Amino acid sequence: MLIDFERVVVATPHAQALRGVSASLGEHRIGIVGPNGAGKSTMAKLLNGLVLPTEGRVRLDGLDTRQDLKAIRRQVGFVFQNPENQIVFPIVREDMAFGLKPQRLPADESARRIQACLDAMGVGHLADRASHSLSGGECQLVAMASVLVMQPSLVVFDEPTTQLDLRNRNRVARAIEGLAQQAVVVTHDLDLLRDFDRVLVVVDGQVAADDTPGPALRWYCEHCA
Repeated sequence: MLIDFERVVVATPHAQALRGVSASLGEHRIGIVGPNGAGKSTMAKLLNGLVLPTEGRVRLDGLDTRQDLKAIRRQVGFVFQNPENQIVFPIVREDMAFGLKPQRLPADESARRIQACLDAMGVGHLADRASHSLSGGECQLVAMASVLVMQPSLVVFDEPTTQLDLRNRNRVARAIEGLAQQAVVVTHDLDLLRDFDRVLVVVDGQVAADDTPGPALRWYCEHCA
């Protein structure tokens, strides 16, 4: 999927979260890093219309987030920083089935797809688990499966390893690495991005560096540490 930011400004009554961002992104694995409050999460939320530009345009394969929001949301999945907020039903399988309802799949196909996505994330054994009993890492992996079951072309992650211990951080990192889908990952976890195709550094609402991981992360460490 080709992502185009065209002179994008996002303004609030008190500040500009993004200031004239332009970029064309088509790589399979794209990372976004930057200081707190720099505009990283705002960039991520622009990709499926959770935030709309004040000025400029965001297009995904030519679809404009202002005009084609339903079509875009069918293709772009979003995993939030607090995945427990995405899981609303008491049982994992029920929560994922609810997300599939608009597709009107036969029950056996829905069940097969749910189990396949949980298995792909390494949490197939959690299908009948109470959602409130999931650990932080399990919750993140179930949230990923809940997005993947919708079969998006692009998955956007906002701080997917925040507040996870090392074991669960590594489980989530391996799951992201194994995705067939294109991924955009906002993170402070620099090691997560070492093998990515491209990394953008966002500072004060602008793209300050844009390169392969080595040069981009060096710039970030030298200028923002």
